[in-house]
Amino acid sequence: MGLESITILLRPRGNPIRNLPEQLSVTSDAPTADLYNKIAQSSRLSIHQLRITRGSDGSVVANSTDISINSTGLRDQSTVYVKDLGPQIAWRTVFVVEYFGPLLIHPLVYLLRPYLYRTAPNQGSYLQELSCILICAHFLKRELETLFVHRFSASTMPARNIFKNSFHYWVLAGLNIAAWIYAPNSTTAKEPNTLLLYGGLLAYTIGELGNLYAHLVLRGLRSSGGRERGIPHGLGFNIVTCPNYMFEVISWIGMYLVSGLSSSVLLFTIVSTAQMMSWAKKKERNYRKEFGDKYKRKRFTMLPGIW
Repeated sequence: MGLESITILLRPRGNPIRNLPEQLSVTSDAPTADLYNKIAQSSRLSIHQLRITRGSDGSVVANSTDISINSTGLRDQSTVYVKDLGPQIAWRTVFVVEYFGPLLIHPLVYLLRPYLYRTAPNQGSYLQELSCILICAHFLKRELETLFVHRFSASTMPARNIFKNSFHYWVLAGLNIAAWIYAPNSTTAKEPNTLLLYGGLLAYTIGELGNLYAHLVLRGLRSSGGRERGIPHGLGFNIVTCPNYMFEVISWIGMYLVSGLSSSVLLFTIVSTAQMMSWAKKKERNYRKEFGDKYKRKRFTMLPGIW
């Protein structure tokens, strides 16, 4: 039965798909990736634009080289629905674009201070210069991690989402923070509070290094180009589900202290923390579902004793 040829009936989901055939012949033990490839070739759509679901229960048929068509429950004359997800963009590209915003905006606003603020001196204060360096270092690290560390489980996302995703970084982390901390009357324009400064630098350093470590651990769980998942272990992973998020929060708390308790930095930190809390909760739920008893359940997903 290994080489049995079966016919899969195709129906569009949502908008009509031009050139979508009514049926395809596939080998039952072929990987589901073959089904995606054949539909992509016939419809002349990118394989990343397609989502295939079973007609019987609406479950998604994954695009995988490790899952056979037969193991999904598809049989001869089974119906699947094909949805065109629209134009897609690579996740790596999305991240690069997102993080480029603050990297561009902060040095630009800092250098243009004398022209943007009538009472601003030509030379920024010590804290303003330090804040610019730390924020740029943070997002430069993110850019380098995107290019050389991160391995993505999904190749693409809808292209239209890049505008929504970029708002968080270009506006909240970029324009919002820059407009306030480089102003002549901002908290960073004052003489630094030694306790806040050194406490903030310590938290920032711990957060950045811990976040990098967590990302390297997560990278080691997946081969290059692969989509396999594993259970992470190491510093922080025995305490919370997502120590990468925990260290990210620590880093921004450090930035908040260094900035002299700037409300704009606090706003970005709160919004980011809320978003990461949601992601962490979802990650814990997925670990429990996927690995069952093999996974040591965590009581806190991101912030020890809090969340």
